[in-house]
Amino acid sequence: MKRSNLKKSIFLFILCVFGLQTLAQPRVERVEPPFWWVGMNEPALQLMVYGENIANAKVMFDYEHIDLVGVKKTDNPNYWFINLFVSPNAEPGTYKLIFQQDGQSLEYDYEFKERRPGSKERNGFDASDVIYLLMPDRFANGDPSNDNMPGMLEKADRSNPDGRHGGDLAGIEQNLPYLKDLGATALWINPMLESNMPDYSYHGYAITDFYKLDPRYGSNVDYVKFVEDCHKEDIKVIMDMVFNHCASEHWWMKDMPAEDWIHHYPDFVQTNFRTGTVIDPHASEYDRKKTTDGWFVKTMPDLNQDNEFLATYLIQNSIWWIEYANLDGIRMDTYPYADKEFMAEWMKRINYEYPNFNVVGESWVEPVGMVAWWQEGSNVKNRYYSNLRTLFDFPMYYTLGRAFNEENGWSEGIARLYETLSQDFLYYDPNSLVIFADNHDTDRFFSKIGEDKDDYKIAMAFLMTTRGIPLIYYGTEIGMTGFEHEGHGMIREDFPGGWPEDTISAFTGGDRTGLQNDMHAYLQNLMNWRKSNEVVQHGKLTHFIPEDGTYVYFRHNEQGCVMVILNNSDEDQNLDTVKYQECMKDYDSGREIIRGNKIKDLDEIMVPAKAAMIIELSKE
Repeated sequence: MKRSNLKKSIFLFILCVFGLQTLAQPRVERVEPPFWWVGMNEPALQLMVYGENIANAKVMFDYEHIDLVGVKKTDNPNYWFINLFVSPNAEPGTYKLIFQQDGQSLEYDYEFKERRPGSKERNGFDASDVIYLLMPDRFANGDPSNDNMPGMLEKADRSNPDGRHGGDLAGIEQNLPYLKDLGATALWINPMLESNMPDYSYHGYAITDFYKLDPRYGSNVDYVKFVEDCHKEDIKVIMDMVFNHCASEHWWMKDMPAEDWIHHYPDFVQTNFRTGTVIDPHASEYDRKKTTDGWFVKTMPDLNQDNEFLATYLIQNSIWWIEYANLDGIRMDTYPYADKEFMAEWMKRINYEYPNFNVVGESWVEPVGMVAWWQEGSNVKNRYYSNLRTLFDFPMYYTLGRAFNEENGWSEGIARLYETLSQDFLYYDPNSLVIFADNHDTDRFFSKIGEDKDDYKIAMAFLMTTRGIPLIYYGTEIGMTGFEHEGHGMIREDFPGGWPEDTISAFTGGDRTGLQNDMHAYLQNLMNWRKSNEVVQHGKLTHFIPEDGTYVYFRHNEQGCVMVILNNSDEDQNLDTVKYQECMKDYDSGREIIRGNKIKDLDEIMVPAKAAMIIELSKE
């Protein structure tokens, strides 16, 4: 070939290649939320569109009742943020987003679904419920075929306390009869969204995709069916969500939507874990910012909710899951670590869309005032309105851990319960608090009290009868043990019998030990009794100063009265009830719930040593 022809061929080849690149068709790799609904209270919707150089394309969307009101870009040309206005008159159906670039066009089908009947009026969890907390990887493995899935980095290994063990949605669903029979009315399940990390991923708090269930648990469709099946058993579902951070292997970490999407990126600056700085009037800005902007660990980058696009993304993601899965509640992880103004706006949006829904926030601090500060309408005077009704009662958690590990005194032992409850004036609504003795991050309660069965029973009687929403951590009903300092794997052991190869199953009474059956039967009795007792669920609490290691309180309303006696001493107590007449004067007999016996004379009540009595008062 002549040199001139060779040059001409090379020129035409280069022109063709660059011409094809210039005229390349727009490509869309992701649109989130993946679909939406007509008839939402909030008409605004923002779509995050991801694709190579997609921000160079023109966006067209022209439909009656759904308007394109604007498109916005960031410093990354691979993202478009498309703002739509969905009129109340919009109809469900599939609508086309059109992307045009250099004479090429792409049509992307986007679906608006019809809402479920009654979706707006859904009722969240409240003090009528008993919540059962479980870790999906450690509860039951109903489908061993999904233990190791294509593309998932970490494989199942039950020999590793910190590895994946294979529990899944199918395992929980297969044991719904057990949970219902126990008396649970709501399930809080630790995060189940995709956590495709190389190791230590079983806990679920390092999320790699906010719109996708981890395939080792099941699919999105499986999750929706699971919620439906729970509802058939009158069990509510509370989804665990995380706004403070994502995983280092999240899909967007390879091509972030904006430079300020992650705090301090690419550097690692660890949080100081001092959430009190967020509300401390004397805190330095340095300490406060390190709390909220620092990372938990290197594998959990801290999300910047000050970025308006990320803030909208997170709000819409939570609403999407509520609507899509028909949820009854949300548990929000690490509540004070996220931007507090954003969290207030998020709760405002949730309450606007679902007025009867409920969210419980995790504010892990011991002082009562530092939890009360976060509750809407807080009696702790501050200029911040959180819109959050429910928090975990960490002050009572610490109190329970101490009350049964020390001698009874003026303010020690059983008196600690009284002292902590006496500070309820700081809360706007103490009956909305979630009360618990342990959870997935703490020592197992049975271990904390030295595996004392009597102390266990008194504490469980208290949890089921005091104000608030009681929570039971999986395995507490059979006295599972473990200390947090020995490793999280020790406090998150597999529930016995949840795996096909297990030789002993705690799901059935025949395989449980005598002690396990005793503890299980005791708690089961209390939980099922509480389910139908509105006085205990919502009645006023009146308590009396503890004496001789014995604490007495009443739950009462116009419909009835329940008397609770907690004898934490080593001696039987012959209780003279004269001092309690302001609550008992209208009653002359009662039925003792724990033992099932009738009490005909209320003038004196014999209370066994180290025992609880719960008496439904009645009139002859």
